[in-house]
Amino acid sequence: MKRFDGKVVLITGGSSGIGADSARAFAEEGASVIISDVDEEKGRRLEAEIKEAGGNALFMKHDVSNSRETKKLVDSIVEKFGRLDVAFNNAGIAGPSLPLSEYPDDDWERVISINLLGVFYGMKYEIQQMLKQGGGAIVNTSSILGKVGFNNASAYVAAKHAVVGMTKAAALEYSSKNIRINAVNPAFIKTPLLENSGMKEGTQMYEMLVSMHPVGRLGDPREVASAVLFLSSDEASFIHGESLMVDGGYTAR
Repeated sequence: MKRFDGKVVLITGGSSGIGADSARAFAEEGASVIISDVDEEKGRRLEAEIKEAGGNALFMKHDVSNSRETKKLVDSIVEKFGRLDVAFNNAGIAGPSLPLSEYPDDDWERVISINLLGVFYGMKYEIQQMLKQGGGAIVNTSSILGKVGFNNASAYVAAKHAVVGMTKAAALEYSSKNIRINAVNPAFIKTPLLENSGMKEGTQMYEMLVSMHPVGRLGDPREVASAVLFLSSDEASFIHGESLMVDGGYTAR
């Protein structure tokens, strides 16, 4: 038996980086994986890759910052699969690198809408379904910046701190209803999100980030995926409201 045989798993921001490696890992463990993302090309490519490898995957285009779209997504999953066992609310963006006093209003609202409201909308409709079916597991992507600050990233830091708090509050509300809600807090991981922020391997900024991790390297998306699968599994049955650091020692300094 595989850990997620017969389970239905939703991953937002699932077409690349941590989301994509999590989708592959859940499929390898027997789950039916729904890949949600705004990037249809990458999402469908990943769906085909997982199917070719013998897994079960389905891409659904979805904007996490839109409440109506999120409700429609969950309803569509239940209509097709009959239930939703695991949700990984992972979609996020970095936003511009600027001091708070220079941060554009539109960019601030976009970062908060995707990184915080996207998790709120996801949990809202995921929990409604899990209450109907008698339980489930939810994992939210926060960040090391949900625990500490970082220069020129006030919107991202604010959103990720809020995700940690929201995860704890929701865990208190639904632990007795057989719904486990936790978060993962990755450090800097080698993903397209990092590269798109101008931190490509070989650059001075990249090497500076490496130096901040006691292990002497950045993380791999699969390492975060392993933590997500653990928190989503029955092995983590007594873990509620946890904000698990996957950070190569970053916050231990």
